[in-house]
Amino acid sequence: MASVVGDNLSREELLILVQALLERIATLERELAAARKNSSNSSKPPSSDITKPSPPSITGGKSKRKIGGQPNHPKHERPPFSPDQVDRVHDHRLDRCPDCGGGLSPAKEAPKVIQQVELIEKPIHIDEHRAYAYWCQRCQRLHNAPLPPEVEAGGLLGPRLTALVAYLKSACHASFSTARKFLRDVLGLTVSRGYLAKVLRKVSGVLKGPYDELRRRVPHEKKVNSDETGHKENGTRPWTWCFRAKGFTFYRIADSRGADILFETLGTDFRGVLGCDYFSAYRRYLHEVGPPVQFCLAHLIRDVKFLTTLTDRATGNYGTRLLDALRGLFRIVHRREKMCEQRWVYRLTDQRERILSIARTRVPPTREARNLAERFRRHGDAYFEFILSPQIEPTNNLAEQAMRFVVIDRRITQGTRGQAGRNWCERAWTVLATCAQQGRSAFDYFVQAIQHHLTGLPISSLA
Repeated sequence: MASVVGDNLSREELLILVQALLERIATLERELAAARKNSSNSSKPPSSDITKPSPPSITGGKSKRKIGGQPNHPKHERPPFSPDQVDRVHDHRLDRCPDCGGGLSPAKEAPKVIQQVELIEKPIHIDEHRAYAYWCQRCQRLHNAPLPPEVEAGGLLGPRLTALVAYLKSACHASFSTARKFLRDVLGLTVSRGYLAKVLRKVSGVLKGPYDELRRRVPHEKKVNSDETGHKENGTRPWTWCFRAKGFTFYRIADSRGADILFETLGTDFRGVLGCDYFSAYRRYLHEVGPPVQFCLAHLIRDVKFLTTLTDRATGNYGTRLLDALRGLFRIVHRREKMCEQRWVYRLTDQRERILSIARTRVPPTREARNLAERFRRHGDAYFEFILSPQIEPTNNLAEQAMRFVVIDRRITQGTRGQAGRNWCERAWTVLATCAQQGRSAFDYFVQAIQHHLTGLPISSLA
């Protein structure tokens, strides 16, 4: 067949055919490389690696490490409960020796102590409030004695039980059916799914004030890390935005993934440092507002790794040179505690110039290499803002970590059905992430906020 084609085509036609075939091969190689993208060489989430083969097993006669505690590792034990936390003490004594029956005298050694925690048989108590009726002869009207405001506003569930429902639905990712079964089977309380939804709407209203306070604080923070992920709602695709500041984390669910959300949340006067990935919305915000930006170096490394997987040798070598230089940068970053501040900044600055030089010179003519070189030309300095702004990290890991909880909730639950559900999710998630960031109990915050709301006291700030 090749001889027939060669006999029927001229030299010029063969050259054209070969060129077309080479272009076709290059296109197929790019498509194959794109199909092989995973979380290690692109911005794809780890959940997309479900077809990724498992790592090879250990060979050569080496045994796998046993599960559990390892030899020479320090032992970790839970600290005992303090005396004021113990409800009852049981003393166990001996009258006679259990071996010979002889008499015993008290020893100086401390007693062996086991503290056992148990769920009481009825873990709830029920208060019945009776407002007696009275007839007024003068005005000919029936009057009931007033109930305490917190009782009348609270309804069936008290503050702690209301907070438990909110905690089950948010922190535990429980559905209404699961929360209803828990209340019925564990607490002995039967309520409807509709009533639980009503309880959550009440708690959502309680959290509105602290949530709005954080929303007003975001534009004034010195550093903010931001990320976004999809949200489920009745077949549509809203987006959950995360803004993580130094002392709190703020979530917002919006219909758009565009830069308009950044303008609405951060404003046009934001002058803090914005940590983010290289998504187009952040680039537009950078172009129009101009705050200092730290693009995520971890995302950049994955994009550079992708170049090393391409079959074009020049592109692969270009990616390898960049990857080695970036790894050298992180070696310097991790030695911060071993260097004085001035020398550390000098070494980072020198490595930055080396990376920018590699990225902008000897660029192969492939599309992938040119795109990366153009990125460095336009926004290269934004990958090294952390050198000049020590309060920001070189990666966007803080925002991505705050998003993990949201992604887990999205996979477990059915999402939301409307604005009320959105309000609940963004407010409850803000409480959970902020309390975790501050090292305090989200359940305790739920309880306190509900109690203050019912008694008319100011609700504590989340900041």
